[in-house]
Amino acid sequence: MSLYCIGDLQGCNTPFQQLLAKLDFSPSRDTLYLLGDLVNRGPDSLATLRGLMALGDSAQCLLGNHDLHLLALWQGVRQPGRHDTVQSILAAPDREALLDWLRHRPMAMHRHGWLMVHAGVLPPWSVAQTLALAAEVELALRGPDLMGFLSAMYGNTPCQWHDGLQGADRLRVIVNALTRLRFCTPQGAMEFGSTENASAAPDGYLPWFEVPGRATRGTPIAFGHWSTLVLDARRHPGLLHNTLALDTGCVWGGCLTAARLGAQPGEFELLQVACDQSLKPIKRTA
Repeated sequence: MSLYCIGDLQGCNTPFQQLLAKLDFSPSRDTLYLLGDLVNRGPDSLATLRGLMALGDSAQCLLGNHDLHLLALWQGVRQPGRHDTVQSILAAPDREALLDWLRHRPMAMHRHGWLMVHAGVLPPWSVAQTLALAAEVELALRGPDLMGFLSAMYGNTPCQWHDGLQGADRLRVIVNALTRLRFCTPQGAMEFGSTENASAAPDGYLPWFEVPGRATRGTPIAFGHWSTLVLDARRHPGLLHNTLALDTGCVWGGCLTAARLGAQPGEFELLQVACDQSLKPIKRTA
């Protein structure tokens, strides 16, 4: 039995199938943990979503910002953007089944000693609090007022967590942290304007994983979302500050990366496909 974390697919179904072949993946034996942004921007979001759904429990999928965007399009609370490539899903005869499946995916997972999120975790959140807050959003996504939740989900404020937040503001901060976070202040105020790599942090901000005293620093975290991160000379797929960045820019012409999880938390082996060429595994340990 093998366990794999995989970075952002974004509708790149052919590299995904190539990666599964490289892994010799068997749904009866192995488990995939997909770190969100399953769809959009890539060429075949419909096949990607159908394939993941067909894998059943052997593919445990997180929600990313692009997946939430698809749900908002489905519910009519957003209009398609010019770079969106999810129209085939919205026009599919099995659309309702696919998107109902999608809305039931988790926002965070803690498996085999790893905390798994799409984007990041705010500095004051422990693992237990992260999972509890993720569950609040999951409840809203699965509830009767999906349209109301999605309508109130967008926005950059409040930019900082505090325990007294309620209602839409509370859920918006949780969603933004788990699916959009890159930079924040040492106090946990989020910044959403920059998509650059870690060395280009705006003044007063740090990459979320570099904040001193982060409550989750003792737990290895696998995340995606930040494709420019691995272009930084100080970053590559490997543990830094006990975090593993796995969005290696497949949709932008980079690699699709899987981390085969080891027996101990923080142990992993990287396997990648780049276009039609497979790279040799890179072994790393925490």
